[in-house]
Amino acid sequence: MDQETLMTIAGYGKFFILLFVFIFFYGYAFSIYKRQRSGERDFEKYSDLVLNDSLDATPLEKRDNSKEKNS
Repeated sequence: MDQETLMTIAGYGKFFILLFVFIFFYGYAFSIYKRQRSGERDFEKYSDLVLNDSLDATPLEKRDNSKEKNS
């Protein structure tokens, strides 16, 4: 293969990798938006955790220990 063919293949490869990454991150952002909007999870609590981080802070979510006890 000559240099021009390799450059063309590399260009298409970069384009499809960029397209895949764009679709993946857009889907992830949409899923976060959808979960926040439906009330499944409140991501603003997690952002406040950065500001109010201490050992005396109350947990954000209750933990289900039944899976750990069965192991």
